[in-house]
Amino acid sequence: MTTLLPAFAGANTLYGAGMLELGMTFSLEQLVLDNDMISMAKKAMQGIPVDEETLSVDSIQQVGIGKNFLAHKTTRKNIDLPSSPMLIDRLMYGDWKMAGAKDIATVAHEKVVDIMKNHEVAPIDADLLKDMQAVVDKADEAFRAGK
Repeated sequence: MTTLLPAFAGANTLYGAGMLELGMTFSLEQLVLDNDMISMAKKAMQGIPVDEETLSVDSIQQVGIGKNFLAHKTTRKNIDLPSSPMLIDRLMYGDWKMAGAKDIATVAHEKVVDIMKNHEVAPIDADLLKDMQAVVDKADEAFRAGK
């Protein structure tokens, strides 16, 4: 049986994504970093599965006291259960160095460039667009009427 442990106690608003200097400045790189953090928080809010597999009792017993459980295949398999970041790199330091040692600001900038170059905006449904236009038209009418 799987139990889900809740990770947050009712928080449902995250504010200020992409903002710097108390909102006086906006950064697309900060926005993608904040999006990564928000995605991880949302995943954690779904709960963390706790069962025989995720507790890894057998693996802990195999590794033994005082040895490196972090390098065990079970730990590597389950590491993204509580969160799965898109930008944050979880490589060991040596592996990260060999992979180019990109800092998080560089990774965020590359993501922004990729989004700006490749993202395709899905068209708004015609019925929704019509409803949105009706709201704008109504507000325009009220403004012209001085209401």
